[in-house]
Amino acid sequence: MNEYINLDLNNIDDEHICCAIGDPKHQDGVDRKKEWIKSKLKDGHVFRKLNARGKIFIEYEPIETAWVPINGKKYEYIYCLWVAGSFKGKGIGRELLEYAIKDAKDKKMSGICTIVTEKKKPFIGDKKFFLHFGFKVVDSIGDYELLALSFDENETPRFNDNARNMKIDNKDFTIYYSNECPYVEYEVRELSEYASRKKIKLNFIKIDSLEKAKNAPCVINNWANFYNGKFISNTILNANSFEKLLK
Repeated sequence: MNEYINLDLNNIDDEHICCAIGDPKHQDGVDRKKEWIKSKLKDGHVFRKLNARGKIFIEYEPIETAWVPINGKKYEYIYCLWVAGSFKGKGIGRELLEYAIKDAKDKKMSGICTIVTEKKKPFIGDKKFFLHFGFKVVDSIGDYELLALSFDENETPRFNDNARNMKIDNKDFTIYYSNECPYVEYEVRELSEYASRKKIKLNFIKIDSLEKAKNAPCVINNWANFYNGKFISNTILNANSFEKLLK
């Protein structure tokens, strides 16, 4: 039987958080991610992982306090469900999702939801996997879809109106990001240094509060790239990928 661990204030400092394991350059991002989790535990944030060294976890919390531009009541929102490497194909993803569904029901929630895309994108859940468990598309913005598994007939969640434009006024290359992901801090520094050397105008806007997250101008808060005022992708960029994108 697989053994799982739920992070809490007593164990989070000693446990890894799956992403960026053993990579020193991302340690600052890992530390910030842990501090973010600590601040969210009071909201009912759940980070559950396999008791193993690998990227195997599910992370979710009530939609009312989730850092996404989605409006709803009594739904859990899944930030991420990730099973990587040799752990794939062993039913672990199913066990993690079934735990979250049961947890939501035990808490008398109305359902559970997550964001996917029609065609798989980085750091986005697998649509087919969630559909298999009965999730249905309840809203969409372009390629991004909000899936929900409803337990009762209460109103389903929806994307906030501010996220539907997927546009900003600034025409310069602009990146929205947050500490939900431990990879971003290093890439922000790398891109800042690259832009400074190349004398490229590059703006960073950090999502660092629930209010900013709920009022974000796009679907994804983890990392969102805008150019000429338009959303172009949620791909986390490093200096090389940014240079290729500009070309």
